[in-house]
Amino acid sequence: TAAQAFRTPQFITLALAHFACCAAHSGPIFHMVSYAMICGIAPLTAVTVYSLAGFSGLGGRLLLGALADRLGAKLVLVGGLFVQAMSVAAYLAVGQLGEFYALSVIFGLAYGGVMPLYAVLVREYFGAKIMGSVFGAVSAFASLGMALGPLAGGWVFDTFHAYNWLYVGSFAIGIAAVAVALSFPSAKQPSQPSLDLGRAAA
Repeated sequence: TAAQAFRTPQFITLALAHFACCAAHSGPIFHMVSYAMICGIAPLTAVTVYSLAGFSGLGGRLLLGALADRLGAKLVLVGGLFVQAMSVAAYLAVGQLGEFYALSVIFGLAYGGVMPLYAVLVREYFGAKIMGSVFGAVSAFASLGMALGPLAGGWVFDTFHAYNWLYVGSFAIGIAAVAVALSFPSAKQPSQPSLDLGRAAA
């Protein structure tokens, strides 16, 4: 049942990974335009940096989804989370428009691509019968992470008058998301009908 699923280490692990994933990327996403403007990019042009990241996220959903079909959702999720964390850290080194554009493509592919994979893992491990309830609960943790990032970013800027610590903190949380995702067990393998029939006959 869903109530039983909520008490499993697998649910807790997946919920924490989704929380940390969203907490890591929400601050950089929300403050992307402001940071680009601080780096000297005109406001209207800075908005295109954000737009490019959003469009790249669409491609990331398709690309990482296709990779998950071939390689498995857990492996692709871990890889996507790692690329996301490294992209966040790379914001500390960019300053020119071309650099922002290039990073937006990579960052967008990563954060957009990992999002559907949590639903795949919920379906693989807990099954379709309670998928709606379990994924809804996992998504609730993700929403908390999405709410935390922008708030933390605003506090960092108001306190230090710079975004450096936002990206440092988001990188650390992103690496934590990788570690948590790595600890999620492989999906339960379905039983083989031929083996089950053989055992029954024996």
